[in-house]
Amino acid sequence: MVGQGTSQASALALARTFGERLAGPGARLAELAAAERERWALWLPVAVGAGVAAYFWLTWEPPWWLGLAALVAVAAVGGPLALFRPARRGVWLIPLLLAGSLSLGFAVAQWRTARVAAPVLSRATGPVEVTGRVVGVERLPKGVRLVLDRPRIPGLAPADTPARVRLRLRSDPAAEAAIGEWIVLRAMLRPPPPPAAPGAFDFQRYAYFLRLGGVGFALGRAHRIAPPGDAPPGDAPPGTTSTWGLAIEGLRTTIADRVRDRIDGPAGTVAAALMTGDRRAIPDQVIDAMRDAGLAHLLAISGLHIGLVAGLLFFGVRAALALIPTLALRHPIKKWAAVAAFVGAFGYLLISGTSVPTQRAFLMIGLVLFAVLVDRRAISMRLVAWAALMVLLIAPDSLLGPSFQMSFAAVVALIATYEGLRGRFSAWRGEAGLARRAALYLFGVGLTTVVAMTATAPFAVYHFNRFAAYGLAANLVAVPLTALWIMP
Repeated sequence: MVGQGTSQASALALARTFGERLAGPGARLAELAAAERERWALWLPVAVGAGVAAYFWLTWEPPWWLGLAALVAVAAVGGPLALFRPARRGVWLIPLLLAGSLSLGFAVAQWRTARVAAPVLSRATGPVEVTGRVVGVERLPKGVRLVLDRPRIPGLAPADTPARVRLRLRSDPAAEAAIGEWIVLRAMLRPPPPPAAPGAFDFQRYAYFLRLGGVGFALGRAHRIAPPGDAPPGDAPPGTTSTWGLAIEGLRTTIADRVRDRIDGPAGTVAAALMTGDRRAIPDQVIDAMRDAGLAHLLAISGLHIGLVAGLLFFGVRAALALIPTLALRHPIKKWAAVAAFVGAFGYLLISGTSVPTQRAFLMIGLVLFAVLVDRRAISMRLVAWAALMVLLIAPDSLLGPSFQMSFAAVVALIATYEGLRGRFSAWRGEAGLARRAALYLFGVGLTTVVAMTATAPFAVYHFNRFAAYGLAANLVAVPLTALWIMP
């Protein structure tokens, strides 16, 4: 009995020593994490993005309840932590937050994938008569592409009919239809094609999240028809484009068409792209030249464009209200100007196609304007983190695209750089005259170009097999012109 008791005591002592050795590094990590508590929010979109990436990395579809079950399990384990002492709670808090964020990203990706699920053609078919409602008109350098919602395809049961199909037509004004109209045409259809090579652009995945179940081309002209008798009146059924969505897309198309009608040639297509984000009509040689020069980012509606719209509205409205003494002295005109700028930026977001860079820029501008409303100072890097989190929660599949990767890589690198140089820039600008301020502006444009190109170069090489050789020189000329003359 004595030997047995001694062996038990030795085992307990060994276990206690082992636990203390494990707890030591854990406690140290908890202390370091607690010291960085103010920056925990910056890692939230990283962890959620890792969960999204884990879902898309799988080669098989997991059970629909897996992500939700993981979230519930983390919540069940984390709930009792409130009863622990803060010292012991901190050791487990970080792993649980990490597990919860990963589970959230995984669950959101699962939900998004299930929400957009729609039938896809199993084989090529046609010539066949296709009837559908026009929900997208894409002008191309040669021809036009129509996106049809609620298609009717003979020989396919409703359960096997795609939610949307995209068809290319010849460049004939009589063949084009307005947003919201119903048309009928003969076409050849096939399933969305797979990647051309391993690691190449995955059009099948891209089409899946757009609910495109078939692509092809039209044979002959499209004919406008009245809505079918069995088409639901008013708003669209779930999973299709709403009446509001059609109205916004129609307005966007009208603006782009009017700009291209007033400005001939490639200049008109570039002007329309700067205003509405519709770049498909720009000739290929122009796009290639802008990419080679490192100026393709100017065609993406992002921080420069949204910032100019919001800034012009904010300072313009505030200056106009300041001219009225009664309003300026008795009312918060600064907050009124912030509301006007937010409304204008939101309108620009809608007519520009709501791409990922535009969403990121709008969310950041919106948080800055909200900080004005509540008399708080915005923190730049946190703005990027919250914007990234919102984009991931709304469209987790955007994580896999170059727009998300390049946009956030550039912004994070720029903010980190200018946060480190903020004191020096303030000192240089404080005693600078007009000439020195102009030189500082050009230096800032050059530094911004170098930082952004360095941050986005790996993604550009991976996705597009390109590197902008003349980016610095081109941006020193193009960015000031775009900001000070072209966009205003």
